[in-house]
Amino acid sequence: MIDTHALTPGLAAAATTAWQRIQDHPDTEAAGRLQAAVTERQAELAAPLARVLACSPFVAETVRRRPAVLTDLIESGLLQRALQPGELRGELRQWLAAPGAELNPVLRRFRQRHMLRIVWRDFCRSADTLETVGDTSSLAESCIVLAQEHLAAQLQARFGTPRSARDGEPQELIVIAMGKLGARELNVSSDIDLIFAFPEAGETDGERRSISNAEFFTKLGQGLINALDQVTAEGFVFRVDMRLRPYGESGSLAVNFAALEEYYQDQGRDWERYALIKARPISGNPQRGAELMDMLRPFVFRRYVDFGVIESLRGMKQMINSEVRRRGLQDDVKLGHGGIREVEFIAQCFQLIRGGRDLALQQRELLLILEELCTLGCLPAEAVFELRTAYLFLRDSEHAIQGYLDQQTQALPTDALQQQAMATVMGCADWGAYLAALAAHRSRVAEHFRDLIAEPEDEAGSAADDLPAWGADLTAEMLAELGYRAATDSLAQLQALHASSRVATLQAEGRERLQQFMPRLLLACAEAADPDRALQRILPLVNAVLRRSAYLALLLENPPALADLVLLCDASPWIAEQLQRHPVLLDELLDRASLYTAPDKSRLADALRQQVARLQPDDLEGQMDALRYFKAAHVLRVAASEVVGRLPLMQVSDKLTWIAEVILEQVLAVAWSDLTARFGEPSRNSTGTGFAVFGYGKLGGIELSYSSDLDLVFIFDADSQGVTNGERSIDNVRFYTRLGQRIIHILETRMAMGQLYETDMRLRPSGASGLLATSLKGFRSYQEDSAWTWEHQALVRARHVAGDPAVAAGVDAVRRAILERERDTQALAAEVVAMRTRMRRELLPAQLPEGEDFDLKQSAGGIVDIEFMVQYAVLAWSHRVPELVRWSDNIRILETLARAGLLSEEESSTLVQAYLAFRSAAHQLALQQLPGRVDGAQYREQRASVEAVWQRLFPAQSGSTEQQD
Repeated sequence: MIDTHALTPGLAAAATTAWQRIQDHPDTEAAGRLQAAVTERQAELAAPLARVLACSPFVAETVRRRPAVLTDLIESGLLQRALQPGELRGELRQWLAAPGAELNPVLRRFRQRHMLRIVWRDFCRSADTLETVGDTSSLAESCIVLAQEHLAAQLQARFGTPRSARDGEPQELIVIAMGKLGARELNVSSDIDLIFAFPEAGETDGERRSISNAEFFTKLGQGLINALDQVTAEGFVFRVDMRLRPYGESGSLAVNFAALEEYYQDQGRDWERYALIKARPISGNPQRGAELMDMLRPFVFRRYVDFGVIESLRGMKQMINSEVRRRGLQDDVKLGHGGIREVEFIAQCFQLIRGGRDLALQQRELLLILEELCTLGCLPAEAVFELRTAYLFLRDSEHAIQGYLDQQTQALPTDALQQQAMATVMGCADWGAYLAALAAHRSRVAEHFRDLIAEPEDEAGSAADDLPAWGADLTAEMLAELGYRAATDSLAQLQALHASSRVATLQAEGRERLQQFMPRLLLACAEAADPDRALQRILPLVNAVLRRSAYLALLLENPPALADLVLLCDASPWIAEQLQRHPVLLDELLDRASLYTAPDKSRLADALRQQVARLQPDDLEGQMDALRYFKAAHVLRVAASEVVGRLPLMQVSDKLTWIAEVILEQVLAVAWSDLTARFGEPSRNSTGTGFAVFGYGKLGGIELSYSSDLDLVFIFDADSQGVTNGERSIDNVRFYTRLGQRIIHILETRMAMGQLYETDMRLRPSGASGLLATSLKGFRSYQEDSAWTWEHQALVRARHVAGDPAVAAGVDAVRRAILERERDTQALAAEVVAMRTRMRRELLPAQLPEGEDFDLKQSAGGIVDIEFMVQYAVLAWSHRVPELVRWSDNIRILETLARAGLLSEEESSTLVQAYLAFRSAAHQLALQQLPGRVDGAQYREQRASVEAVWQRLFPAQSGSTEQQD
């Protein structure tokens, strides 16, 4: 009847004995029915039945006592297929609705039926690990939810419905599943960790007797625990553990939302943050459950990168290790060396460190978190593969242990027969082969765990330990010995910080971290080119993060990041100021490869797409926060790459411009989504948005600097008489105007990380008095009939940077037609020179005498002179050389002028080299937070060469420009 050929002799004997005992059941009809069901499916069931009976005495005993359980599963086909979503709950609801059904017996029989099915499918490998934990979790959740419904109805019949004291709204118990149940990862013989919560205080509305909501939900919670946990003649459903609730066993059984929030904000400890990672409401009003999770999220996931949690996790792991040694649990697949708990620690450590910023890490399921850690670059793909493989092996081992006798244990068996059973379930030839596979997996897990949790290797650590505390015992002589050249001044700054009220009022944890950090900072700064300068620039950052000492923990845990901090701040006060204003950017120092590698535009777009994809589409504030962090992080990477010499000037401007373009495209997408959700889409011929953003000035010329604003012009191409297709319809002009306003709002609104960009819209048709968004038809008309020469000069640098390509093509056609007009070059030269003279007069405070400072931008022979010559050349000669219109940047236009013979090779090269030299100097000065002026003697030859070309293009004698034409 059963096929034992694939089993060891010991297991074959166990299976045969178990089957014989089942056949000897006193209810011969039930036993015969089972035998008939097996006989009918002999080929399909004979070997699996023997395997399960041998490897799970729990299943054997369940079937011996109630043969009909297995018979029904066979005849229903449930052993052979996976369950559909909601199937378990639907079946249990039917059982409870049957006439005469009693809650406790029904729950226990239901649990026996489905635990048998789960163990069968797992031990026969008909189900993978995720199905097993998913079905076990669904079983627990179904029992909890339907038992709660049943018990709540009974209590409401006695006391009425609990209602809010504030508005009378009905209240429901919210059961929060913690741990593995919260993550839908429950093992086959696990207890369930729960917290009971309810939204608001109030009373029930019973006619005969009313009680407080707290009393009602406490009674409901007690009934629920008894229904699940109490051991009866039919066994139990799930063991319930309530110790994770506020104040543990001494706390109230059911707590309202406000009390929960107050507890976690005022008294919550790190281990409770860890516990709440997997918390999931599984009963009650889903909206109120989501509200509770939103309320608790700031406690669990800090907005900043929180490396302080590593020390807490080290402490937790040390306590677990002590417990493992005390209780002899080294062979425990969960708590032992390289076990399940270490894999969980790795994932949850990253969740606590980075989950506040990387929202995808706020998921509960461990395997999803491991995948996300690979995507984010937190763990290499090889490590994630090894951890995933080991985790699944360990979870399967756990199930093989627990499914044997339905006992909550993760200890490796010592009984020889159980060892044979476990090796068989795990697909190993014998117990020795299983132990070898287990050891390999545990070794890899332990290695990855050590890499994460181990104390950081700090070469300066021993020296820092020898250094006196940075307070009263530190002297100028000690600093001088380290290499500080202005030791007295540096000591004064350190003493001022030490004596400050911010340090005096630090909590113990923050004070301890500061005491650990400061000696290491002093040693790190001593390695800088100018130790005193580096320290002076970093101390404001230290002061800024005193109350958020997790940032100090980040630097303590990552000595290379501290070294990079010193390097960058010593090189640039601008970088130091950015880090002081936005300490969250310290996270960027953790990955040196990305810190000094500014990506190209396509990778920028991919990175931003992935970042915002984790946000809800309607979360405008979240989108705006993400955009600001994205910009700040990538601009920091550009600056870091520049100060260490990895990026030349042209690439710096390219990178900064690409960052702006990628952001503008996303800002347009966010604004479009927001407005179309409210008003519908405007009627238009284009398949795109019908809206294009053009960059002028430095953005259009691909020459952005670190502090550049954005000169923008918005153009739409849609019927001005058309309307949107939403319920709240508005006309097209108003829609596109609001779209432009929303774009500016997203760019300019000041948030925690400041603005995205300042915008300048004055170059649009009619300037500040014109429409914010101009129709393509209106733009063409204005450029043809109304624009001034200086506006045509500005058009030289106009370039499509975001939005609908079809609209952009129309604007480019207008631009080309305008720029290629044949012009009176003498009159044009006079207007260009007049505009330049006026600009210099307005923007320079006074004519700088010979030999004094040279303003890189506005002085004669400077950047703007070169730009004006380029613009004049495009307007004067594009009708003869249309290729000039192709470009919006000065360098390629100058190169085109040389190829066309309109400038000599020498003149073109002179202007290109001078332009690059002046802009490079301006970049460097900006990073040093200095004005864009240099000594007048500097660049004297380049200035003279630029002025010579200017004199040739714009000679004083009338008519000479005509000769150039």
